[in-house]
Amino acid sequence: MRLRNVSPDDVDAYVRMRCDPVMMADLGGPQSREEMAAKVRRDAEQAAADLAWLKMIVPDPATPEVVAGTVTLWSHNTDNGPISEIGWMVLPQFQGQGLGKRAVRALLELAREENRWGVVHAFPATGNAASNGICRSVGFRFVSVTDMPFAGQIFKTNHWSMDPRIDLT
Repeated sequence: MRLRNVSPDDVDAYVRMRCDPVMMADLGGPQSREEMAAKVRRDAEQAAADLAWLKMIVPDPATPEVVAGTVTLWSHNTDNGPISEIGWMVLPQFQGQGLGKRAVRALLELAREENRWGVVHAFPATGNAASNGICRSVGFRFVSVTDMPFAGQIFKTNHWSMDPRIDLT
């Protein structure tokens, strides 16, 4: 597995993830296909400028055109001030193979190596057993159940946090 920056050519992968009702079930439902090209372009620009780490998960470097999902680390403001947040999505045909866990761990290891992002937070849906399992297995600490906004809606999530410089297991 390897991670690479999102590029403007990744529209199809974004559509398969973000426009799929099953993939987006915990995030308010599918997003509009018409908005994906602009979303990918904005994400690629942010990645190229190193403002956020927006990575595509490539399961086999021998076939770089095959993408299994995304893992992202970015900073944003909350009511309690700025935080760094990590999130990931793995396409159904690649789930259960450990790719999500490996991608999350790889990005957190990079954060530790670069001494960047500080404490990292994750907010998987309370019912998303796989994502909560990834948090637990890579060393996140459970903080609380909390409501988090996404795409104009509020969702019940588990709040996890870790400092990759200290907590990465």
